[in-house]
Amino acid sequence: MIQIGGRTYELIQNYKDAWDAEAFKQRYSEVLDRYDYILGDWGYEKLRLKGFLRDNHPKVNRDTAYSGITDYINEYCNFGCAYFVLQKTKEHKENRGGQKASSSNTETAGD
Repeated sequence: MIQIGGRTYELIQNYKDAWDAEAFKQRYSEVLDRYDYILGDWGYEKLRLKGFLRDNHPKVNRDTAYSGITDYINEYCNFGCAYFVLQKTKEHKENRGGQKASSSNTETAGD
């Protein structure tokens, strides 16, 4: 689990070992809070973040639907680039002080 901005995320895909907690912390913006999924892709040693909504979200459109994430990767990301996908979890933990939670699989990206 990853915690940032008062939200908790789960790493559901980590293609080519793309996940970097420190880089994510530096690039994360509050604008991503509204999305159910966050895609992070690496190009030219820079991390880009893009948000996606669940397919049944009332405000979803073709460009922001999670079902279109593969199309986005194929069309807008560098060929064969490393990328990761985070999914927002329903639980919001109160651990906001930058501490790691007790689980060994938990990372805190900070606020």
